[in-house]
Amino acid sequence: MRDPTPPVARKIPTVALLHGETRSDDYAWLRDKTDPNVIAYLEAENAYTNAVMQPTETLQAELYDEMLARIKEDDSRPPVQRGDWYYYSRTEQGKAYPMFCRRKGSPDAPEQVYFDQNEAAKGHDYYQLGGLAVSPDHRHLALLVDTSGYEDFALQVLDLETRDWLPDRIEKIGFGLAWASDNRTLFYTTTDAAHRSNEVWRHALRAERATDVSVYRDDDPRYNVGVGRARNGMFIHLVSGSFTSGETWLLDAHQPAAEAQLVRPRQADVEYDVTPGADWLYIVTNRDGARNFKVMRAPVSAPDQWTEWLAHRPDVFVESVDAFCSHLVVLERHEGLRRLRIINTTISDPDAADAPTQASHYIEFPDAAYDVTPGSNPEFDTLLLRFTYSSLITPDSVYDYDITTRARVLLKRDEVLGGYDPSQYAVERLMAPARDGALVPISLVYKTPFARDGTRPLLLYAYGSYGYTMEPSFGSSRLSLLDRGFVYAIAHIRGGQEMGRPWYDDGKMMKKLNTFYDFIDCAEHLVKHRYATQGAIVAHGGSAGGLLMGAIANMRPDLWRAVVADVPFVDVINTMLDETIPLTAQEWEQWGNPMIAEHYAYMRQYSPYDNVEAKAYPRMLATSGINDPRVAFWEPAKWIAKLRSLKTDSNPLLLKMEMASGHGGASGRYERLKEQAFRYAFMLTHGAA
Repeated sequence: MRDPTPPVARKIPTVALLHGETRSDDYAWLRDKTDPNVIAYLEAENAYTNAVMQPTETLQAELYDEMLARIKEDDSRPPVQRGDWYYYSRTEQGKAYPMFCRRKGSPDAPEQVYFDQNEAAKGHDYYQLGGLAVSPDHRHLALLVDTSGYEDFALQVLDLETRDWLPDRIEKIGFGLAWASDNRTLFYTTTDAAHRSNEVWRHALRAERATDVSVYRDDDPRYNVGVGRARNGMFIHLVSGSFTSGETWLLDAHQPAAEAQLVRPRQADVEYDVTPGADWLYIVTNRDGARNFKVMRAPVSAPDQWTEWLAHRPDVFVESVDAFCSHLVVLERHEGLRRLRIINTTISDPDAADAPTQASHYIEFPDAAYDVTPGSNPEFDTLLLRFTYSSLITPDSVYDYDITTRARVLLKRDEVLGGYDPSQYAVERLMAPARDGALVPISLVYKTPFARDGTRPLLLYAYGSYGYTMEPSFGSSRLSLLDRGFVYAIAHIRGGQEMGRPWYDDGKMMKKLNTFYDFIDCAEHLVKHRYATQGAIVAHGGSAGGLLMGAIANMRPDLWRAVVADVPFVDVINTMLDETIPLTAQEWEQWGNPMIAEHYAYMRQYSPYDNVEAKAYPRMLATSGINDPRVAFWEPAKWIAKLRSLKTDSNPLLLKMEMASGHGGASGRYERLKEQAFRYAFMLTHGAA
């Protein structure tokens, strides 16, 4: 049987001059998804991918079946108390989406299914919720619904007593949803032509949209606007932030038509987040050179009068705080791992030498590498903290922690069906020296017994952008690789915030190359210490992690046996030149603005699309969704077309384009498993020697 023939995209040069350099783009025509020729090309790429992967269909089915078999399909989350009601979600076998449920008065009271996403999703290829909020009196449910993947939401409101949908339906709005305390007023956001949330609106139930009132608008294209309701129920907070500064306005939740009050005007290179407590506002900020952030506070009655409360510590990064009636939970990061610090808010200085020891303590965790995330914790006046804990071998475990007694109760640990035994796997945490001397953490997991002889295939994953931290958490699907001999590794490279804010700052803008160098140096460290062999590593990343994949494929193609890039941001310069594209103007503070000659010269060094060359590349798979609003479908389409025209090897080069989804892939859990089975089949077939 002859090998499938890959499609060849037409070359239609688009020429531009920038900073004295003539830029010719042969595949700019692929940007127009209304062009039948573009759709035909994408369908040809899908047909080719399916043909190449056809011999793996049995393996894909096997992977899907075993991943599904590990999941308890009929399952539920522990209920969360909110007033007299207990809210939770659950899933049923054969149904792709969760059902949202509640019980009144007791966790054992009769169940009320207040929203069944499976019923709502009927007739839609894609159905995702961008927000779900029950009114303070528990009478109404507000939803943000996306049926395309483009994150253009429709606001819908359901009467939970009559089960009738209200006539309120507001189309094409953004993320963010908040109820006022009158239970009749909703706040939502809208987006501008570049899909940036730029305005907050006030809406009265059953009123026409034309009567909605704009309460906040920001026309600076670098800033994104959001809205939310404070846990203490006192405020609606209106937030506008860029990657380097921002400001917050507070609106009385009991008087939704009142004027919002500015906490403090925005200031260049000063970030702050406000969390209202009982009598104080707690402010996490980098003001006064607090590079790793500190906590200040201000009286609720005088929000601009800030005083220092938890001082800056160079070796501890303050991520955020959760405020309750009598205590504060500080999310800190130290030596790459998150900590939860509980502080009694009645003391004026928790770090003072004479502060009582019982006023501040940390919740202890057993593993050397782990992930811990607080739950929603909607009750303000409580001494219980809900959090979820996991590690690379410990499934998600939901705890209630008593602030006073320091006792924790395990409410639920996700079941992994099929006889999963964590003792059969081992976790390591390494520190890999980067070329400039920085030590980069690597988290690894593998099945035992394990010999460090370089014979096992290794999957190296990373993200490395926006300060987003890749936590060493559990994934049952990953067992399908581990049980077939793979080592799984996460490189906690610069651009994330694993090691604090400087770790992020040293992996963006004019230091972005550190992100790619770190990944390469981690791979070489793993080879040196015989966890893997050069040329036998599978590299994987998505979105901005897909940029990483494109860059390292250009820089060191010899290191990788295969590269998998999901929704990859690879056409960096062309995207950053076009302000009409969602996110572009905001992201000049991440990558730089190519209209500035110095920025352009630096970006030109790593932009994957601009650095494709006539040379051998590893086996490669790129995935995307045609309705992706964050990384446009044409970025991977153009990248694959250019790679195919220049590369000198015969290795597989595949593009899998979903024709009815967006940035996150499929919305239903079974389709997501099929996508993962496809990805793993590629890795096992083309990534393992």
